[in-house]
Amino acid sequence: MEIISLTYPLNECPDLLRNKKLSVAIGHFDGVHRGHQNVIRQAVQTAKQSGSLSAVMTFLPHPKEVLGQGDQYFSCLTPPEEKQALFAELGVDIMLVVKFDLNFASISPQQFVDEVLRPLQAEHVIVGFDFTFGSKGRGNAEMMRDLGGPDIKVDIVEPLYENGEKVSSTSIRAALEKGDITLATTLLGRPYELDGIVVHGDARGRTIGFPTANVELSKPYVTPCLGVFAIKAHVGGKTYCGVLNHGMKPTFNKEEIRPVLEAHLFDFHQDIYDEPITIEFHSFIRSEKRFGSIDELIQQIAADARQAKQFFGIV
Repeated sequence: MEIISLTYPLNECPDLLRNKKLSVAIGHFDGVHRGHQNVIRQAVQTAKQSGSLSAVMTFLPHPKEVLGQGDQYFSCLTPPEEKQALFAELGVDIMLVVKFDLNFASISPQQFVDEVLRPLQAEHVIVGFDFTFGSKGRGNAEMMRDLGGPDIKVDIVEPLYENGEKVSSTSIRAALEKGDITLATTLLGRPYELDGIVVHGDARGRTIGFPTANVELSKPYVTPCLGVFAIKAHVGGKTYCGVLNHGMKPTFNKEEIRPVLEAHLFDFHQDIYDEPITIEFHSFIRSEKRFGSIDELIQQIAADARQAKQFFGIV
């Protein structure tokens, strides 16, 4: 998959796209969840049928971040690098990354069609039912269909529901906030992941028989609620099951103000400091709590580990 960065105004069609037609899915696609996947798969399928290139147009940074419409968008479910990998897995040929700034935010719906889509030679556009575009979101999917005329066909993908709940980035964020990992996994169509680096901690876990990998996140991810989770960790080219505590370490430190991620991997005894690590969240075990003694903490961690092993079917 090729990646093309675009800035408005587009002075000319990128060389890679000259004399090519595009079937393009448009959206921010944070999470690349099952609803997003439906939109993107339709663009890929349409491209195959028409002999055009399939593309995804997304925006960086998030429009609501630029427009000051919510602090939550400073964190993400899928950073650009992860989106790139997921788009490639879905068979997309081209990833178009449009710089979203105040200049681009000010253009009209007509300008978006005439000065962005037409120069890119988009012949087929696929968007979600709630797609908006142009200054102040004045354009919607039906308007894009009208503005595109006969030479830009617009398909509108209806929402996807799971047990009566609309699959959306907002619902995934809410599920993670509540610790409903099962729901988040269902909505995403895969386990939720965080990428980071293993950093040095205070090494207390080792002293009580449960050494942990302290994970420093590489991007401003949305993180699940505080608590203990059954996880899988990808590190050093291998995958390990384990438990992860996301919290303030209240038993040891009453003044810690920033939550930390500490993963205890089963049957793992390697030095992985400064190594990249990917954490997959599979099940919520319990909320974080303070213990009256170190012995109580050790007993609880052992119980957490047993529960995680049972979840993964580890004897």
